Amino acid sequence: MSVLIVAESYFGNTRVVARSIASGLTKALGPQAVTLTRPGEAPRELGPDITLLLVGAPTHDYALPKERTREQAAAKGATEQGGGGVQEWIAQLAPRADLRAVTFDTSLEMRFTLGSASKSAYKALKKRGFRLAERGESFRVSGMAGPLVADEEARAEAWGAQLAASLHP
Repeated sequence: MSVLIVAESYFGNTRVVARSIASGLTKALGPQAVTLTRPGEAPRELGPDITLLLVGAPTHDYALPKERTREQAAAKGATEQGGGGVQEWIAQLAPRADLRAVTFDTSLEMRFTLGSASKSAYKALKKRGFRLAERGESFRVSGMAGPLVADEEARAEAWGAQLAASLHP
């Protein structure tokens, strides 16, 4: 049993969430069972040993980051990422209809939103042939560059533990 987490991050908030999710998974499954990577370094073909795929990104313009929004983030001081994003990775990913894929994102704390990176990634995975794709959690940031809203790291870790428990029905 193996979990692959692919996370895109620019100001570090989505990376912190991904690490917290990985921590929750690792406590239940062990350190060898969880791999965290960036889209540019992630495999394009997922082997049968991967039993859960998690895909995360920051919400840019109510969707997944695009080249234009990445450039805008860099102009505003983003220091992470590079090498392509989740959207491009999914477009090149060999489909696995039998693989559970769950999305997550970071987004501004708002009363309601018109869309999110999680929703966009979910739709892209479904379109790509991941029949077991699910839309997961959104984790809130207090501003474009963050930080995460209080308790979001703990919530991400708890969600990781819940995901681990769901692998053992």
